[in-house]
Formats: sequence, structure tokens, C-alpha cells
Amino acid sequence: MGQVFVTRRLPGDALERLTAAGHALDVWEGAEPPTPEQLAERAAEADGLGCTLTDRIDDALLDRCPRLRTVANYGVGYDNVDVAACARRGIAVSNTPDVLTDATADLAFALLLAAARRLPETRQVVLDGRWGTWEPGEYLGRDVAGATLGIVGAGRIGEAVARRGAGFGMTVLTNTSRAGTPLDELLARADFVSLHVPLTDATRHLIDAAALRRMKPTAILINTARGPVVDTEALIAALHAGEIGGVALDVTDPEPLPADHPLLSAPNVLVLPHIGSATTRTRARMTEIVAENLLAGLAGEPLPQAVPVPVPRDAPGS
Repeated sequence: MGQVFVTRRLPGDALERLTAAGHALDVWEGAEPPTPEQLAERAAEADGLGCTLTDRIDDALLDRCPRLRTVANYGVGYDNVDVAACARRGIAVSNTPDVLTDATADLAFALLLAAARRLPETRQVVLDGRWGTWEPGEYLGRDVAGATLGIVGAGRIGEAVARRGAGFGMTVLTNTSRAGTPLDELLARADFVSLHVPLTDATRHLIDAAALRRMKPTAILINTARGPVVDTEALIAALHAGEIGGVALDVTDPEPLPADHPLLSAPNVLVLPHIGSATTRTRARMTEIVAENLLAGLAGEPLPQAVPVPVPRDAPGS
């Protein structure tokens, strides 16, 4: 039977299916993820690897894991995995699509609402004992109903956010690499811009200084995709210059964001610790999908949620 290393404790009991099937299961017990060296040591004899977004699966690691045949990534994004390097070695890679769509879309809209109505700021007023008499002109936020929502990346999560926006009577603009409202126009028209693109070479710093300048000075940027989709330094400068109205982030660059990072002292910033899929049901189902893919890979079967293998640039027809 196979050897499996999983790099974090995962919610639910689905990993027990691996031991029930006779596989040897090793789960990292540390409060922090393994370092690259620790990961390489523990995965060296593994046939299957369950990993998370904090684990870099690249040539350096794979060279030290000669038995590895399956990588099951705990998350829908898999930019932490060099899929091409895995494919060259005959290693199949999977992710956990679909299951976290609604949880992440809910959080994206929660961030939108919280930023629009200044909830973190006004909650702090109460905690600080600064809540005085009711004032007609204090703590004025932005209307959501009837506003324009721009969605960059209209995949499953982007479409789910669009449905939530439509339920609030918002005008919804969508942009993808091939269709929808051109990005420049979307940024110029939207009152709220929500990012839902995967992290690739094409989307890294997609929202840069020029993109931020195209946004309305009252617009709010929401990011539940990946931190490097936004140029952090450009974002800090835009917030201080008043070029946008605010930002609400579940992902950052770097991640985690140090407590003394200058982004946190910029005006109108709301940051969460990457909790997009963090509901009990969603995270447990993600564990089930990881287990299903590992079991399939160890049995020599196609992975139920295999990620596409990139086509080499010099391949015929590419």
C-alpha cells in the first residue's frame, strides 16, 4: 500500500479513509506549516502528498520525492504547485473546485458590505467608548443597492458574487480575459471592484498603479483571489493619495501580512486572514475531496478533480 504525507491537520475525518484502505498516513502536527526542508524530509518516501497553499511544490521538492505520484492540493487555487514539473514526472495534481464557491462568494460580499458601511471603523468607536449622541453627518458610508459592481474574473466564484450583487439591485459588470466589459472601462465605472482571477503570470499585479488610477476616488476594491493580483506598494500609495475610497482584502502580498506592514496603517483598509473558504461544512468537504483524489491516485486511477496540465510552448498547435 502507499505512503501519504499531509502537510496540515485538516478539518473533518475524511483522511481516515486512507488508513482504512491500508495506506500509511503521516500528518504534520505543527501549528505552523512545514518549512521547505521539513516538507522535503517528510515527503521523501511518500507516494501521495496532500498540501495547502502555503506549500511550494516545485522541482527542488520533487527531486527529493522519487516515489511521489499524486499531489492533492487543499484549495481551488493551485499556484503553489508547479503542475508542469509534476507532469514531467508523471505526477497527477488535483484541487478542490466547486465546493468553496458559495463560502468565498459570501465572504467577498461580506467584505463589500463591511467596507461600504465602515463597519470595522464604527465598531472601534463603540469599543473605544467614543459613541456619543446620534449625529446625522457621522459615519456616512456608501450605498450598495443600486451601485455598480465590477467583477474581474467571471468564473464560478465571480458568477456567485454577481448573483449576490444582482440580489442587491446592483448593476453588475464582468470582465474575463476573453469577454465582458473591458477592464479599463469596468474600473472606471464600478463603485465596487471584486477580484476573482487565478494567480498566473498574466494576472500578477493586474491591479497596478495605472489600474488604481482608473478607478473612481470613491470606489472600493475587494480581493478574495490571491494577494499578488494587486501591487501592494501601488495600493498603499493610492490609498494615501485618495485615488480610491478603500480596500477590503482576504488575501495579501505578502501573506501573512506582518502587524507593522504599512498597508495596515493606510486609510480605509480592512484585512482578514485568508478565511474565504472557512466554514465548517466547506472545509470538511475540501478534506473529503483531498482524500478522494489521494485514494484514486494511489489506486492508479484518474483523479476525480485533476487540474489541467499546461501545454508546452513548443508543442504542436500551441
